[in-house]
Amino acid sequence: MSERSTRRAVLAGACMAAFAGLAACGKKEEKAATPEAPAAPAGPPEGSLEWAVAGAWRSAPDKARDVWRHPVETLRFFGLQPKMTVVDFWPGSGWYAEILAPYLNKGGGTLYLAGFAEGPAADPAQLAINNALKARLEADKKLYGTVQFSAFGAGTGPVAPAGTADLVLFMRYIQSWMASGIAEKAFADAYAALRPGGILGVEQHRLQPDEDQDPAAANGYVQEAFVKQLAAEAGFVFVEASEINANPADTKDHPFGVETLAPRRLTAPMGEPANPEFDRTKYDAIGESDRMTLKFRKPE
Repeated sequence: MSERSTRRAVLAGACMAAFAGLAACGKKEEKAATPEAPAAPAGPPEGSLEWAVAGAWRSAPDKARDVWRHPVETLRFFGLQPKMTVVDFWPGSGWYAEILAPYLNKGGGTLYLAGFAEGPAADPAQLAINNALKARLEADKKLYGTVQFSAFGAGTGPVAPAGTADLVLFMRYIQSWMASGIAEKAFADAYAALRPGGILGVEQHRLQPDEDQDPAAANGYVQEAFVKQLAAEAGFVFVEASEINANPADTKDHPFGVETLAPRRLTAPMGEPANPEFDRTKYDAIGESDRMTLKFRKPE
């Protein structure tokens, strides 16, 4: 082999070795690369009822009540669907409204909130609750949509246009309406608002069936048979009951009635200063009240 050929062979070998080294380096770099992190678990599909219940806009105290109130199971039992027109009687501070409004807004439905009666004789505390809820919902229409506000009380008119609602909700206020003498009006107003075939969903603190029913329900508990009677007198047909919100630990003999239990947790009679000496241990262990969950239908 000539000297020139020898130099060419040496140079070719060197180049091949260099390329091999670069390739090896590339392989090492590929092996050393950090693997991609696994994707975070997906939450409930946006617009679903589970999504609305899990919503970050709901407060921690409200979410803590889910274990007692079972919102997904309760609303599914009542037959809630995304495109429905729903009326919530006395939404209070908005525990259910903050679930219903985003859900119906995403689904193309409509929400009516029949709040406390307003006017010159209105209770200032109730007015403050109405106004706070309205301000909160109207501050984020992208999330909550356009909520319709009406009112329910002794002298109020329709809670929604007649025959337009698919679902009306009575959530734990029948005892208050009995005390005010407007329980019959509540059922009549719900009946008027519902379309034929529409549903009335009731969740209510439940009195033992062998206990005498106080007409004013001073302790906050109401017999299931009495609720069914009120509904029947208004024209409703009973569909079914669920034990979703039952609590066998509730003895229903508390010193300040149902409000002794969470979430109110009274330690003195309503309207009196709290008693710091009151022992809440056994009442907090009970949790929230035992509740009936009933479904009624307006005949076709």
